[in-house]
This record gives sequence, C-alpha cells and structure tokens, in this order.
Amino acid sequence: MLSQLSVKNLAVVEKLDLSFETGMSAVTGETGAGKSILLQALSLVLGVRADSNLVRYGKDKADVSAAFSVNNNKTVQDFLIEHSLEDDGECILRRVISSDGRSKAFINGSTTPLSIMRALGDLLIDMHGQNEHQLLLRADQQLLLLDGFAQLEDDKNAINAIVREYKNLNDKIKQLADNQDIIEQQQALYTHQLEELDDAMLNQAELDTIEADFKISANSQLIVEKVSNVLSQLEAESGVNSQLLTLNTQLSEALEIDEKLQTGFDLVNSAQLQSQEAIYELTQYLSKLSSDDQSAEEIEERISELYGLGRKHNCQIEALLTVRDQIEQKLNDIGGGAGSIEQMNQQLNSIAGRYQIKAQALSKSRAKKAQALSQLVTDTMQELGMPGSEFKVGLNQKIDGVHLNGNESVDFLVKTNMGQDFNPLKKVASGGELSRISLAISVVGSNNEHTPTLIFDEVDVGISGSVAEVVGRKLQELAGKYQILCITHLAQVAAFGHQHLCVSKSQNQEGAQTTVGQLSEAQRVDEVARILGGSSITEKTRNAAEEMIASSRAL
Repeated sequence: MLSQLSVKNLAVVEKLDLSFETGMSAVTGETGAGKSILLQALSLVLGVRADSNLVRYGKDKADVSAAFSVNNNKTVQDFLIEHSLEDDGECILRRVISSDGRSKAFINGSTTPLSIMRALGDLLIDMHGQNEHQLLLRADQQLLLLDGFAQLEDDKNAINAIVREYKNLNDKIKQLADNQDIIEQQQALYTHQLEELDDAMLNQAELDTIEADFKISANSQLIVEKVSNVLSQLEAESGVNSQLLTLNTQLSEALEIDEKLQTGFDLVNSAQLQSQEAIYELTQYLSKLSSDDQSAEEIEERISELYGLGRKHNCQIEALLTVRDQIEQKLNDIGGGAGSIEQMNQQLNSIAGRYQIKAQALSKSRAKKAQALSQLVTDTMQELGMPGSEFKVGLNQKIDGVHLNGNESVDFLVKTNMGQDFNPLKKVASGGELSRISLAISVVGSNNEHTPTLIFDEVDVGISGSVAEVVGRKLQELAGKYQILCITHLAQVAAFGHQHLCVSKSQNQEGAQTTVGQLSEAQRVDEVARILGGSSITEKTRNAAEEMIASSRAL
C-alpha cells in the first residue's frame, strides 16, 4: 500500500509531505484548489512522461517520491528481486524533473528506465480517473479480470504452455523448410568432407608421430654417419671402451693396496659399464633404422596428404580426427531433411489437438462466468445512479488456430441508457460514467484486483443524494480489502473516508501555492459542512455533517 508521498517544487506545490493510512482516504477541497496535483505527482512516480512545465516557476527541478509498504505483496517483491531492486520489504519510487525537460527515475535509490518504473507502477496502483490512463480499458486487463472472477488462471496458464510448445515446434519446421536448399548443400559438403577424411584412413598414433618420423627419415644418412662414428670411437681397439677397461684393471690392482681408491674405482667401473651399454643401444638403433621399410619418399607423400587436409579444415595434423568427428555430428544434426519435417508436422497436429480440447473447455467456462459477471456489474451500476444502464462481457471468437489465452478475446461493453446499443467501454464518452463503471467492476471483482491501491478521481460526477451515499458505501466496502484514495466533491462520499485529506490554495509573493493536510475530527466536520452548505457554515450544516460522518461509521 501507499504509505508516504513527498512533493517538492511541482507546479503549485512548493513542499508537501503526506502520510496515507489503510482503508479509504477521502480527498476534498474547493474547485481549483489543485486536488489533481496528487494524481499528477503519483503519475510521475508511476512512470508517465514528464513535462518541464510541471517544475515550479523559478525552480531548477521538481522532486516527487512515493513510499510503498510491500511486505505482504509477493508479486511486487518478486518483481523487485528480478530486477535487483529489493530493499527489505520497502519500495520507494522517485522522479526528478529538471526545468530543461530532462528527468530521472529511481527505484529504491537505483537509477531505473521509465519502462521498468511503469511496469512496477502497474503492480502498485490502479487509477480510475476521468483523464488518467486506465488498465481497465486494456483488452489484456479485461481478460485478466474475467478469468480472475471465473478462477480460470490455472486453465489459461495450462493452455499457454501448450501454445508455447506449439510455437517452438512450428518455428523449427519453418526454419527447416525455409533453409531446405541450404541444408541439402550442407549435407553434400559434409558428406564429401567425411568421405575424404575416411579415405585418408586416419590413425591418431600416426598423426601424433608422423612429423617426427619424417624428420628422422629425411636425415637418416646423417644420423647413420654420426652414430657410426661414435660407435667406432667406442669400440676401436684403442677406443674409449678399451681404454676404460685398461684403467679399470689398473685401479683394481691399486685398490688391493689402498682401499681409499674404492670411490674412484667405482666411478671408472661405472663409466666402462655405461660405455658398453651405449655401444649396445647405438648398435640396436642402427639395426632398427636400417630395417625400416618405409622410405623417406613414402613418408613425405603421406605427410603432404595430411598437411593438405589440415589446410582444408584449418587445423593441425594432430586434430584431423577430432575435425572428422565434428563433421559427422553436424551431418547427423541436419540429416533428417524432409522426413523430419513430416514427422514434426504430425507432432504439431497432435499438439494442436490437445490445445483445442483445453481451449474449448475454457471457452465454455468463460461464457458461463461472463454472463454472471455481466449481471453483477449491471446491478451495481444501477445502484450507483445509472438507471437503465447495462454491462456485458463480450467474447469475440478468434480466427482458427492456436492462440495464447484461448480461442476468444474479451471486450467489456456498456450501454448507459435504455434503447442504446452496447459500445466498447473505451468509447464511453462521459468521464463520470466511466469512473462509476470502473467502481462497479472493481467492487464486483474486488477479490481479483491485482493492485493493492485503487484511486478514484471524482466518481461522483453527475450524481447526488442517495446515489452518492451508495457510492460512498461501495468505496468503503472496497476499502475493506484495498487501500482506496477518492477525490470527491460530495459530502456523502467524503463522509465514508477513514482518513480525510483537504486540498487548499493560497496566494503569496511567489505566486499560488497548494497544500494538502490531514484533517482532525473537528476539521473534518467543518469540511463536510462546507461541502454541504458552501462557504457559510451554519450550525445546521455542521450538525448534518456530524450525523453523516457518524452514520458512515455505523455501517
């Protein structure tokens, strides 16, 4: 609910701080005092476009902020969390308008796009005013109200889940059909590439070593020459190995005399053994190298083939098998072709069948509840001083197919006098009638309102007497479930408020200035008496006001 409104330098308001209570708040004041300034201020923090003319003359900027208590409003809390704007159960909307026409929007201190502020505002306040944008006039809101009244939200959500399933599959079918020529070209390309790689008989072990093998093969003559030279120096009659053997013998004889030569003997002995091992390994290496039957020419031819494939697929030789598997997967992904489209179309028809079963059941329920809602709103409208008026929920059949929210759209229709035709609610000319129709729908569907605060701007236009009392009673009844703000010119309506705010205007050197204050009990009696009797308040009108207020509390 709305708990606080602060306004600074907005039009005729220099500074204003208001606290709002639960229940119904009545707003009154002299004609021209500036009662609409409250709606202007709230509209700004709900995201409407700003005009630099709203900035008070001589000031640089206007500043409006509204605080809402959202502890018990899970929808708003989820919205704030989704947009990373949560702040411990509080929601503060702020709007700053500069005299140069620029404006900034804030939610809980964070700069926010107006689109987000408007979306949040739709969850916080619903304005039923003569000149305000009203959710009630929107087709989607009318559908929401009917389905809420009929308790069909779960059925509608189930249908929408089927519609999304249908749409996703249909999009895939269209994409396949539109790209069939491209798909066939891709299939041909991938098939050719896969065959080419398979013909190359790739082996990962070969891919990992072939470049090293080619290097060895290409330099085998040099390797043989170098290794043979080393072997000759190790194995010659006076070679390294022979010399190490002689040294080993001489140290062995000296060791028998002095044991301190043991370490030196062990090192020479180890060197000789390693020399002997080296001779064996190098001999084996030359033997294996000479027995390799794959020539350098063959290896060069093979590596040239693999390099060509690598360039074609923009990869290293070692990655050719991985590329081959990727191509095979791509071919499998698009391999369905026309057969897949046919299967998808069969599946699509099955989904459409499931949709129609549920949609027809929803249509039947809607038609039944639409009649009930029409009669209840009609009865309430006539109680609110609109004799001969009627309300009807129109259900318009959509073209054949699968549609979000079912097979029909909703249009609220009214006729305000007997003998007239029904017209869409959005075409009702009288602002006062529109406000009372909105009130009637809100009362009937109060269990299904999606906003915690409802604002009614002059719902009493064109009515008086006992009908005005009915309007006040209906608003007070609605205030048992929602916070109500009602701007009114009638004492019979104002008397039903749990809180009474009075708007007044004064003149000073800086120009006109509007203020809004909460009235005490005594002040409230005087204000209701003023509305009843004009500027001259008599004892008689004061007594009538006291009786009217007391009577409203007794209900």
